[in-house]
Amino acid sequence: MPSDTPQPAFVLIRPQMGENIGAAARAMWNFGLDRMRVVAPRDGWPNPAAVAMASGAGRLLDEAVLAGDLAEGIADRTHVYATTARPRELTKPVFTPEAAMRDAAARIGRGERVAVLFGPERAGMENADIARANAIVSVPVNPAFPSLNLAQCVLLMGYEWQRAVDEAPEVTLHGQRTELAEGAEIEALARHYEDRLERAGFFFPETKAVSMRLNLRNLWSRMPLTRADVQMLHGVLRQLVRRRDEP
Repeated sequence: MPSDTPQPAFVLIRPQMGENIGAAARAMWNFGLDRMRVVAPRDGWPNPAAVAMASGAGRLLDEAVLAGDLAEGIADRTHVYATTARPRELTKPVFTPEAAMRDAAARIGRGERVAVLFGPERAGMENADIARANAIVSVPVNPAFPSLNLAQCVLLMGYEWQRAVDEAPEVTLHGQRTELAEGAEIEALARHYEDRLERAGFFFPETKAVSMRLNLRNLWSRMPLTRADVQMLHGVLRQLVRRRDEP
């Protein structure tokens, strides 16, 4: 069973090589992290090459959560960071690894459920993946050679997490009047709006539809929505549609 230590989930999106998954597991366990999630691995799951590479961290692979897509992989998370070495055109808060893990430690101390996303080895995350994150973690690497090995990136974030935990002041939790919305709730809200806007002909012209959908997804992820916010926004749209359909 995973440990009881509060910590972020590390989510590997479409990893391509079992050896890199195993090395990522070792890097996580170096810093006491044992919440691995694997999204649509290229070579299937379980992966013998990952097991061989994981060595003493094989338990993380046994307990890893397998997800068919990213929406499923972060369905229960309330705050998500996407790691990337390249600048993106999506408007989001951008953190260094150190600042991101300090922020994550503070959020987890308040009872939030956090995930850190890592993209495929060859090309990194797609914009559609990053649009589902609340913030970007930009690794300050050599711009002439920005590519980081998956396990190296996991190791870097694990190290900064351990530093943040060691340096963080003790947090006293108090009851909150509102709960932050989980990833699955944000996903349902996004689909509700996309479906209704599609019916209304909003995504026009067709050549711009993909970017319009991406920008809308990015909008939802930038807002720290509570469950009450999500319920209200569903209700707003249902009422608007109902009034529009009235004779």
